[in-house]
Amino acid sequence: MWPFGKKKEREETALTPEEEQVRRFAQQFDPEEFTILAVTGPNGIAAGKEGDDPLWNCYAEVTAWMDEGDDEVHQGPARLVILADDALREYLRHRVPGDFILKVKVRQSKEDDTFQMLGAPEPAFDPELKAILEEQKKPVSHYLEGLGTFALNRSVGWFQADVDWLGTSIQLTFDQDENLSACADAARTLMADQDGWDARVRQFAAGELLELANQWAADGAEGGEEPEEITAEQFARRMELESIQVYADGSFAFWFNDGDLFWGHSIHVSGSLEDGPTDAEMEG
Repeated sequence: MWPFGKKKEREETALTPEEEQVRRFAQQFDPEEFTILAVTGPNGIAAGKEGDDPLWNCYAEVTAWMDEGDDEVHQGPARLVILADDALREYLRHRVPGDFILKVKVRQSKEDDTFQMLGAPEPAFDPELKAILEEQKKPVSHYLEGLGTFALNRSVGWFQADVDWLGTSIQLTFDQDENLSACADAARTLMADQDGWDARVRQFAAGELLELANQWAADGAEGGEEPEEITAEQFARRMELESIQVYADGSFAFWFNDGDLFWGHSIHVSGSLEDGPTDAEMEG
């Protein structure tokens, strides 16, 4: 189950791609092994791959941890990491939940509080870590005049509220690390001229992405039929606004459902109060 935590001896000098990835990974950590208790963040285990690497880089954010043999609690950003194949990745999804206290044998990074997991994590308990866990799970919200009450969504790290935009309910969001007062001022400027900003953003997206949308329509045409050309007006009208993210410096990001222009992908338009919309992309 845990084939990637320890170095394997080989008679051959050549390494497989998996072994080469493990070798590079292991070089980041000190050889000393010890056991920690760790409080995970809201999202549990996540995974990704880099380039042609065959194994998953699995990781879980940690908000507090302590050496099993020491009473000192370390708070602040830390991370549990391990390389995994598909089977181990799936196993970890169930064994490393969010907002939980775990016990696991590790090696520590040579540079920071990143820990390589060496064995199966187990549920654990410590009264001090339990108090930290309960505190981090408490709801956080802020009332912002003229906009409403914004609740912290810990899984994505932003404050969010449902607001009315031209008669439709959308989500307005601010990054939790931004100055909320400055974000609110920028958002009020957008909200005060919804008609104007909505039209500018839609027209800009149509100007940037219309040719691509017509290419997609041609590629999806059945039986070699020539599809009816999508006009800029049709493109702008089919976009369905879902959310706006606003930043303290006045920059923004509008997120739209594509109205099937790109077969269900999102449309993302970014810009600023000073410069207007400056970039439009088809996403995901």
